[in-house]
Amino acid sequence: MPEVLAPVPMIDVPVMAKLRKIRTLTAREKLFDVELSGGLALNHKPGQFVVVSVFGSGEAPISVSSPPNPGSPSFQLCVRDAGSLTHHMHALSEGSPIGIRGPFGNGFPIEDLEGNDILFIAGGLGLAPLRSLIRHALERRSRFGGLTILFGARNPGERLFREELEEYAKDKTIRFLETVDVGDDAWTGRIGVITTLLKGLETRPRSTVAAVCGPPVMYKFVVLELLSRGFLEGRIYMSLERRMCCGMGKCGQCQINGVYVCKNGPVFRYLDAKRLPEAL
Repeated sequence: MPEVLAPVPMIDVPVMAKLRKIRTLTAREKLFDVELSGGLALNHKPGQFVVVSVFGSGEAPISVSSPPNPGSPSFQLCVRDAGSLTHHMHALSEGSPIGIRGPFGNGFPIEDLEGNDILFIAGGLGLAPLRSLIRHALERRSRFGGLTILFGARNPGERLFREELEEYAKDKTIRFLETVDVGDDAWTGRIGVITTLLKGLETRPRSTVAAVCGPPVMYKFVVLELLSRGFLEGRIYMSLERRMCCGMGKCGQCQINGVYVCKNGPVFRYLDAKRLPEAL
C-alpha cells in the first residue's frame, strides 16, 4: 500500500495571517504588511513568492517585496488590482485574515551575487519582486560592489515606492536612473523606454551581475542591450514571475518544455531561459 504523506503546513496547507498595515502606492497597487500567526516565520529569499488565499476568491501567487528577515513573522506584498483575488484583496481592511502558503521558488542566488557589482533593471511592477533583492543588498552594502538601479514606468502616476526612489536618487553610494514612457505636465525627468537608461551607462560587464524583472516585452530588448555591452549570458538573471501558479508544480500551468517555473524558477539565468520556448 503506497505511503500517504501528511499535508505540510505552509506548503500544502495555508497558514493564517493578518493584514497588519495597508498602504496605497498608486491607483492600481497597494503594499500589504502581512503577519503570520502562531509565531511562524516566512524565512524567504529575494525572488521567492507566496501563494495568497482570500476567502471566497481562491488563491494567487504573489512575489514577496520585502527583504529577508529571518525569524520574523512579517513580510510585505505589493499587489496590483488585476483580477478577482487581487481586487478582493484591495477591498480588505487592516486586520483582515488571509491564508499564506510558501515561500516557493528558487530566488536569486545571493551567495553568487556577493562580491560583484549589481545592475538592477526593473520595469513597472517588476520593481516589486526586485525590491526584495535591492533592499537586501543595501542592508548588506559591504558584501557587494557597485550598485546601479534602473527603473522605468509607463507614466509618473505608476511609479512604485516613490519615497524609496527619492532615497535612491539622493544616495551617493549608488547610481539610480529612472524614466517614464510618457510624462505629464509635472514630470521633469527622463522620457523613454527603460533601455534608453543603458545608453552611455558605464559598466564592468565581467564583474557585474544583472538582475532583471519587468513585463515580458522588456526582456528581449534589455537582454540584447546587455549582451551588446559584453555581459555574459550566465550573468544575466531574470524573474519569470508572471508564469508562477500553484507553487509546487502540481497544476502544470507554469510548465515550459518540462521545466516548472514554480519549482525551477521563477529566477533563471538568461543562459538557461533562452532554451525555454515561449519563456521570453
